[in-house]
Amino acid sequence: MRLRDIFGLYANLPRWLKTFLAILPFAFIIFGYIVIADQRHEENPNDKVTPSIQQLVDGFYRATMEPDRDGKIRLWVDTAASLRRLAIGVLLAAMVGILCGLHLGVMPFFEATFLRFVTFFDKIPALALLPILFITLGLEEIAKIALIFIGIVPTITLDTYLRAKEIPQEQLVKAFTLGTSDFEVTYKVVLPQIFPKALDSVRLNLKGAWLFLIAAESIAATEGLGYRIFVVRRYLAMDIIIPYVIWIALLAFLMDFILRLWVKKGFRWLQA
Repeated sequence: MRLRDIFGLYANLPRWLKTFLAILPFAFIIFGYIVIADQRHEENPNDKVTPSIQQLVDGFYRATMEPDRDGKIRLWVDTAASLRRLAIGVLLAAMVGILCGLHLGVMPFFEATFLRFVTFFDKIPALALLPILFITLGLEEIAKIALIFIGIVPTITLDTYLRAKEIPQEQLVKAFTLGTSDFEVTYKVVLPQIFPKALDSVRLNLKGAWLFLIAAESIAATEGLGYRIFVVRRYLAMDIIIPYVIWIALLAFLMDFILRLWVKKGFRWLQA
């Protein structure tokens, strides 16, 4: 196989090579970590910053199998609490963001009234609003969900707006000539076409949603993945922190995969 067949613009990589290349970065990171951990433990057997693979396995086992003083399995309790907050916040942001972006994109009145406001609000760092949310809404669940919602809904709204503006005007004119109403054009012509791309916007905002969730839980929570990471941080318990971070990454990847699969399988007609 020539180099051009691998690195060229029109390279056609065999399946085994694609699989190998996909695994390669992960293998490098794992191998590099093992080497660094071994070196540090040779210098200091009590090193806590880079626990060995066995210590990480033991930490993950304790988090998933051994109950705490209250008889609860910490990782599963924390996962349930975080996923509940994340699901509510992302679902609300997706519904509001897609509907608002849709109307901004197809109705001049909404565009003239709210577009600049949403654009301005999108530039406010959501974490800067965290103290305000805790003061006004308290330290309970609603403040954490509100932070997730406020953090991602402007971006979803603006992205949906741009997708709606991409719809050719000829389609709208043709729909009106067939006797459709404004409501039908908005929800039966424009929305079905932009909905998969709006889901992609929600998918790309999942990382931000996790960021806002962890930030809120680290400040005011009694359970949750972010809460647990910041609690064990006081004891330099990297054998717990690293498995938790990997678990969060796996959950985020799974959510992203499910959304990508939904877009790919559920909207084949749009990709044809």
